[in-house]
Amino acid sequence: MLPLKMTWNPSTGLDLGFLTIHYYSLMFVLAFSLGWYLMKRVYKYEGVEEEKLDPLFIYSVLAILLGARLGHVFFYQTELLWEDPLSVLLPFRFVPEIEYTGFQGLASHGAAIGMIFAMYLYNKKILKKSVLWLLDRVILPVSLGAIFVRIGNFFNSEMVGKITDSNLGIKFVQDQYNKYEVQRITGIAEEHKAFRALTDDPQFANYIAEIPFRFPGQLMEATGYIFVFLILMFVYWKTNLRKKEGLIFGLFLVLLWTVRFIVEFFKRAQVEGRENWVFGLNTGQILSVPFILIGIFLIVRGLNQKQNPQY
Repeated sequence: MLPLKMTWNPSTGLDLGFLTIHYYSLMFVLAFSLGWYLMKRVYKYEGVEEEKLDPLFIYSVLAILLGARLGHVFFYQTELLWEDPLSVLLPFRFVPEIEYTGFQGLASHGAAIGMIFAMYLYNKKILKKSVLWLLDRVILPVSLGAIFVRIGNFFNSEMVGKITDSNLGIKFVQDQYNKYEVQRITGIAEEHKAFRALTDDPQFANYIAEIPFRFPGQLMEATGYIFVFLILMFVYWKTNLRKKEGLIFGLFLVLLWTVRFIVEFFKRAQVEGRENWVFGLNTGQILSVPFILIGIFLIVRGLNQKQNPQY
C-alpha cells in the first residue's frame, strides 16, 4: 500500500496579496472549466450547435451547487431548516451569531438529483433531443468534476476517514481542531497563522501527537473516480455503445455510486447518530443504492436496444 503517514495542515489557498484563491473554490473552477471544454468537444463530435453549450454550462452550475447544498440539508442536516434557515442558501451562519462560513456542506447525492432535473429542463427548452442522449454525454464532464471536488474536500480536511493504523493514515489537523481551539492553544488571533504555528512550533508537538491517523476518504474516492472517468471516456470515444441510449449514463451510475458505497466503509459518518442505521449501512450508502439499481436497469435496457433512433 502507498505509505502516507503524514500530517495534513494546508493553507487555505493561494495568497496573491490582494486576494486569496481558496483551493476548494479553485477545484470547482477547474472542474467546470475542463467540463465545458470536454462538452465542447462532444457537441462538435455529435454535430450539435456550439451556441447551445453556454446554456448547458449555466444550467449545470446552478443545478450542481443548489442540488448539492439542498441535498446536504435534507439528507444530513435537516435541523438547519428551522434552527438557521438563512444559512441553507447563504454563505453565513446566523445562529448563535453572524459569521461568514463560505458554502460548506455539499452532498453529491443532491447534486446528482439536481443535475438530472436541470438536464430535463435544458433538453426540453434548448437541446430538444432525448434526455438520456444528453445524460449519456454530460456525465463525462460530471465524472471528471467529481475528481476535483474530492481533491477540494482533501484541501478542506473534509470527509475524513475512520481511525486507522495502516500506512494510508493521515493526521488531519484542521479536522481535529477548530479555529477557536487553535487560537486558544497558540495565543495567535489570526486563524491561518495559528494553524501554521501548531505544526511548525515544537512547543505544540503534544497537540499534534494527540491527533489520530485517519483514512484519507477524499483521496480514496477521488482515485476511484479517476477510473470511473477513464472507463466512461473509453466507452464513449472508442466503442459504439454510445448509440445505446441510456447505457453510458447507467454505467456512470453503477460505477460512481459503487465507488461511493465502498469508500463509505472507510469514512467517518458525516452526521453523528446516522451511521449504521439501516442494515449496518450509513446514510451515504443507503442513498447510493437506488442510483446503482437505476444504473443496472439502464444498462440492461440499453444492451437490449436494437438501434437508437437518434442514429
